[in-house]
Amino acid sequence: MATLNVNRAEFIKSAASPAQFIKSSVPAVVFAGKSNVGKSSVINRVLNRKNFARVGASPGKTIHVNYFLIDEKIYFVDLPGYGYAKVSQSERDRWGKLMENFFASEGLFDLGVMIVDSRHKPTADDITMAQWFKASGCPLVVVANKLDKLKKSEIVPNLALIKATLELDDDAVVIPFSAEKGQGRELLMSEIVSII
Repeated sequence: MATLNVNRAEFIKSAASPAQFIKSSVPAVVFAGKSNVGKSSVINRVLNRKNFARVGASPGKTIHVNYFLIDEKIYFVDLPGYGYAKVSQSERDRWGKLMENFFASEGLFDLGVMIVDSRHKPTADDITMAQWFKASGCPLVVVANKLDKLKKSEIVPNLALIKATLELDDDAVVIPFSAEKGQGRELLMSEIVSII
């Protein structure tokens, strides 16, 4: 199994238009999620860094597609968060166009990591994002974040609800995760290094 030195991580660029997307022979894993779901925190936890992926004081801060190169072996691609109410309609339209172009272009990523809130039923935006990932034909891992905020008895039914709402296959990988406590990190890491 490939190994990844997460200490060797560098920010490469922010892409604001399709012309700036990186097409490379280096494999890429894409992270997507609602604005307030803790996407940056999940990336930071995977990399064991405090604030590598900028954690915005207010959600909706990532408005570009951000590329990070990890150990010169894999790109982490951070997509802009979606579904945040305080963003203007024109900003939302721009985001939608950028995402449509991203998912319509072939060869931009090898693995999708979609982050949802383990406490809530996935939203309409989450369902759309899951459909985009499924249509890409690339493997998808769903990370159910904020596990530390659930009671033990809620975990199994909540994960089942997430799977059903996103219409995932029985063999789909859904990882109960806590960016706060680090639960699920090893499992997510093994999925990520499997594409190297």
